[in-house]
Amino acid sequence: MKGKNVLVTGGASGIGLAIVEKFAVSGASVYVLDFNQENGLDIVGKLKDKGYDVYFKQTDVSNQANVNEVIEAIPGEIDVLINNAGVSHIGNIESTEGADLDRLFAVNVKGVFHCSKAVIGRMIANGGGVIINMASIAATVGIPDRFAYSMSKSAVLNMTLSIARDYVKDNIRCNAISPARVHTPFVDNYISKTYPGKEKEMFEQLSATQPIGRMAAPAEVASMAFFLASDEAKFLTGADYLVDGGFSKLKM
Repeated sequence: MKGKNVLVTGGASGIGLAIVEKFAVSGASVYVLDFNQENGLDIVGKLKDKGYDVYFKQTDVSNQANVNEVIEAIPGEIDVLINNAGVSHIGNIESTEGADLDRLFAVNVKGVFHCSKAVIGRMIANGGGVIINMASIAATVGIPDRFAYSMSKSAVLNMTLSIARDYVKDNIRCNAISPARVHTPFVDNYISKTYPGKEKEMFEQLSATQPIGRMAAPAEVASMAFFLASDEAKFLTGADYLVDGGFSKLKM
């Protein structure tokens, strides 16, 4: 990855931050596209202090004009785009409102659309590139109380297949990553808010739903993204890669 330009949306925390760190250590020039300016500037400053080539661009992925402006200002070729930015929602169809669908669609679906649309022309002109979309096991497995979230991630998966098919002739590879539960600050905040006083017990229960017996670490998802972006994966396109500890296929 040395010398390549890599764009990571939602790169200021969680899985996105682990991806940023993985590519930065490899020698890539990494652009962190995130709405949270405080977190973004903080993590970029720390990585720059370590000598890594990392930049922060405040970006609202739900806004096509803003995405276009940000990406047009990035110099050089765009070698890799990782569409990681996303928001979650808990609830079934009865407890989900239209506003919930709109919010998830704006970020999880249109965000992938906006960013991919903004880079595709430059990738074609440069002779190819890699797009990696963060989907979820919720795209293909029925998860309780994830109605809106599952809908949005199914759309991400199908956008992945469409981009891969339409641009394979242009040497653009597009794949999806579908994690199960990943131990991020979101999980800790959700448990503490929803199950006060039972944090340890609930963390263990949620971890045990993966046959492997634990949640994934963000760095493990980042390693999959790094592999798919690398030349070692140059025969891989139009696929969904499970990072789920056996959740989708192993029945316990």
